[in-house]
Amino acid sequence: MLTTLKEVLADARNNGYAVPAFDCVEDVMVRAILETCEAMRSPVVLMCLVGADLDGNGWAYVPGLIKAVGDFHDIPVVLHLDHATELDSIKTAVDCGFTSVMIDGSMLPFDKNVEITKATAEMAHPKGISVEGELGWVGGFDLQARNTGQPVLTEAKEVEKFVSMTGVNALAVSVGTSHGVYESLPNLDIERLKQLNEASSVPLVLHGGSGTPDNQIQQAVRNGICKLNIYADCRAAMAKGLKISADSQTRPDPPAQQLFGPIKNEIAKVVKHKIALLLSAGRV
Repeated sequence: MLTTLKEVLADARNNGYAVPAFDCVEDVMVRAILETCEAMRSPVVLMCLVGADLDGNGWAYVPGLIKAVGDFHDIPVVLHLDHATELDSIKTAVDCGFTSVMIDGSMLPFDKNVEITKATAEMAHPKGISVEGELGWVGGFDLQARNTGQPVLTEAKEVEKFVSMTGVNALAVSVGTSHGVYESLPNLDIERLKQLNEASSVPLVLHGGSGTPDNQIQQAVRNGICKLNIYADCRAAMAKGLKISADSQTRPDPPAQQLFGPIKNEIAKVVKHKIALLLSAGRV
């Protein structure tokens, strides 16, 4: 059932777990993730990443699929726009029926970040749509493997002010993770995270969840993280499944299940692992 980020993260914060959030680019990902989450009775956030995947007809495809099938599954499903940096993208998502949006003003000066995040909330909240903002900078690598810079850690003294001035329902923070595939393993600043959680009246979000050591993720969940963003691990699983599929074909017209089955199976393994890691199994 489609619901909002505000709803699912409130329960996660109250009960000490985190909700897995997966960027989705194709229907095979959507089905594998939803069916696995339903089997494990876990809420889930399905995210559409601003960029090439949403260009042109992209706004109609994966978001349209998620809207169509979300209510078919009897678990909470959030349709979330990930990493919008322009209000035009927010408006399009609002018009398309997203239940949650993330505005990323983290590279802007504090006052400009507040300005664009507040404007997003004023656009989304009247429609019942949740808003995630970001304070601090989660660097790393983009989808073209370009280095986007080193992380800038979130300052606890800015959190309360930012939340009150913007009206966000969730706050993404930077405590040492990076986007993409790590060149070296991170060392999350858990003490800083404790301070951020104490200062924040809204649930906290951790981006860059792929490749971060399991023990550090669980420490983060125990100290306030209520949503973990995951993408690179699913892309790696798709690549592995694709290779298994290609290597196993013995006929020129293989059945669809033989083509897509290995891809779905590899994605499902990642989803199961993340659900167990985040303690979200059985929460529905």
